Amino acid sequence: MIIYTQATSNWELEQILSLQQENLPKNMSPEECEREGFLTVEHSMDILKAMNDECGHIIAVEDGEVIGYALCMHPKFAEEIEVLQPMFQQINAIVDKPHSYMAMGQICVAKSHRGQGVFRNLYLTMRNRLPEGFDTIITEVDGKNKKSLAAHAAIGFDTLKVYRSGGREWHLVALK
Repeated sequence: MIIYTQATSNWELEQILSLQQENLPKNMSPEECEREGFLTVEHSMDILKAMNDECGHIIAVEDGEVIGYALCMHPKFAEEIEVLQPMFQQINAIVDKPHSYMAMGQICVAKSHRGQGVFRNLYLTMRNRLPEGFDTIITEVDGKNKKSLAAHAAIGFDTLKVYRSGGREWHLVALK
């Protein structure tokens, strides 16, 4: 049975980082990246913990193991991860109410659990646990990550903007 909750321990954060490592392009073949999707950002334990202390990351746990996660990234962390700075600049240029959204900093489901609704349930749990005053989840997806783009569209994310940064095409998407 899969339980959806917020991360509360360093052990859970370590499991997030382990799952993250398995899904970074440097640890995957190009074919696997295209077929399975991939992650862009490699977090340190320090930033992952600081983000979690502000708003607990959403995790999917089965038999005591983290098998999926969605990172909650409060807008106050906009300057902390260089590759995400342009995303926050784009968001702030188009949102009506600054700081009324939670950025989803990264989502990942273990390969063994894909296609079982974990992705959808991570986002549903995140939406249900947003801090008061937050009404939207916003994230960006690398245009080359077709698997992730399709998954976000399938659960109701709308495209806010497509832009280029760092030599990549980014799709800024939102779930209300």
